[in-house]
Amino acid sequence: MYSIATLHDFRRHLGLAETDTDADADLRQALENASHLIESLTQRRYCPALETRRLTVDAANPRELILPDDLLDLISIESDQGILSKDTLRRLPIRPDLPASVLILNDGGAFRGELSVTGIWGWHDRWTQAWRKSGDTLGDLELDPDATWITVDDVDGKNLDGISPRFQVGQLLRMESEYIRLISIDREGNRLGALRGVHGTEAVSHAAGTPIETYRVASAIRDLCLRYAELLINAAGLPEDEAPPALKRLRRLTA
Repeated sequence: MYSIATLHDFRRHLGLAETDTDADADLRQALENASHLIESLTQRRYCPALETRRLTVDAANPRELILPDDLLDLISIESDQGILSKDTLRRLPIRPDLPASVLILNDGGAFRGELSVTGIWGWHDRWTQAWRKSGDTLGDLELDPDATWITVDDVDGKNLDGISPRFQVGQLLRMESEYIRLISIDREGNRLGALRGVHGTEAVSHAAGTPIETYRVASAIRDLCLRYAELLINAAGLPEDEAPPALKRLRRLTA
């Protein structure tokens, strides 16, 4: 399951009662379809992913490395001559809250040959605030890499921002360096059904008490996903004049 907004968000958006769960499967599908539509039309991804990209320097403009996607966090960059220090690089735009689209060498030098760029790729307008503390931690036992249930203290409690429930189906979670997609909730057992090691990360062991963070998609994108999912549910399709105006401003221009 991949969706920009959560099932809880969508149910609340539609004004459904907590006990009215008969249509949940259809609601999930609408969220997935709306998410795919938004990302396809804007050529952007709104949930972060760890990837290594092999890039060839443009011989006509070797002083700038034009990135093929939005780069939220640069982890490493390596050339045929070795690893480049991140301190020697300047990113554009400069603001750390916004993804980079261009990398430049501080000394005015030129990039050469092929480069391997490892980082967190995706789009967010407030990246430094995107990961939020859930207010909960892994239970009393170590979590193995192949485990698909995560035991917590209270699945319905408030997070540190005062939002309840702190865990919602469809959320992207983070434990240390591992990304996890929440696909179901066992309220009686205070357990989270999870897809482990998603978005390019690796499923690893975590000690009891490891903090759990939740990813907050950019508000405007989440709200757009909910609106489009509602249109898909009600009209069995998105009107042709609905998508282009709202999404044109978000479309990635740098390729």
